[in-house]
Amino acid sequence: MKPLVGISCCTKAFGLYGTPNHAASDTYVRAVDLVMNAVPVLVPANGEAADIDTLLARLDGIILTGSRSNVHPALYGGPPHAEGTPEDAKRDAVTMRLIRAAVAVGVPVLAICRGLQELNVALGGSLHQRLQDLPGRLDHSTPLHPDARLRIGKAHSLTVAPGSWLHRVAKSERIAVNSLHNQGIDRLAPDLVPEATAPDGTIEAVRMPDSRALTVGVQWHPEYDFASDAVSRDIFAAFGAEVRGHMGSALLAAD
Repeated sequence: MKPLVGISCCTKAFGLYGTPNHAASDTYVRAVDLVMNAVPVLVPANGEAADIDTLLARLDGIILTGSRSNVHPALYGGPPHAEGTPEDAKRDAVTMRLIRAAVAVGVPVLAICRGLQELNVALGGSLHQRLQDLPGRLDHSTPLHPDARLRIGKAHSLTVAPGSWLHRVAKSERIAVNSLHNQGIDRLAPDLVPEATAPDGTIEAVRMPDSRALTVGVQWHPEYDFASDAVSRDIFAAFGAEVRGHMGSALLAAD
């Protein structure tokens, strides 16, 4: 029996009439299928209607995905977004509750890009809305280039904390990552610790050391290049091992 891994969806308009849909990129699905050897389960962005307890009773792990939309600033006491900034209130209403409940019951969490920002906010941290507007910061936003290899290619290096979970996975204190985000961590949530930083000091990976199950977040997108990049693949492989361990514990408890 394979473990079930929930993949958070966004609400997006599709088709001629902009019909609302629940969507997650195929890259996450393929990473769960091909690297984790698990069953991907899309978690809809259905707001307050989401039954979080039922989801967590059946899921063995959670992947919080990236998105063009930004976490709503009301959730961390920030100023309103600039006009035209994409938001997704229904996703926020699911992921904030999902994160806190997963941490409470001990379901492993891998948070990616917007997911890392959600993790930080859900646990009491805050965000910078546009890193590129801050003095001394890199422009971390998506390169506007028609060539996908340049849009999602390696953009900068990270310094990885020695002895951290990411250090054990990457087997290096320096790795190269892509960069496709505007928001970033401002005030780190009290229960999180940094695992890696960009050259400008931006926190790019976090972990909750006292969580009942592995709870980690990365600011970049390892799902884009897991087929060609060893570190990206090993992030999903290591998370998959944690998910299988959780499934095994749950099965033993049920016997």
